[in-house]
Amino acid sequence: MAKAASKNAKVKDTKAAAEAKNWTKVIKAVRSPKTGAYTFKEQIIHKDKVKDFLGQK
Repeated sequence: MAKAASKNAKVKDTKAAAEAKNWTKVIKAVRSPKTGAYTFKEQIIHKDKVKDFLGQK
């Protein structure tokens, strides 16, 4: 038997929910100079700063 959806699961603060849409998770592959293997750098940043994050070395 499946559980019914709780009324508390809905977002009560619509302003906070709208602000959360401005953030994104960015994953960047970074090559290790020592071994040559790739590692992944991930970060949650504001959508306006995505190009700055990807342009960093």
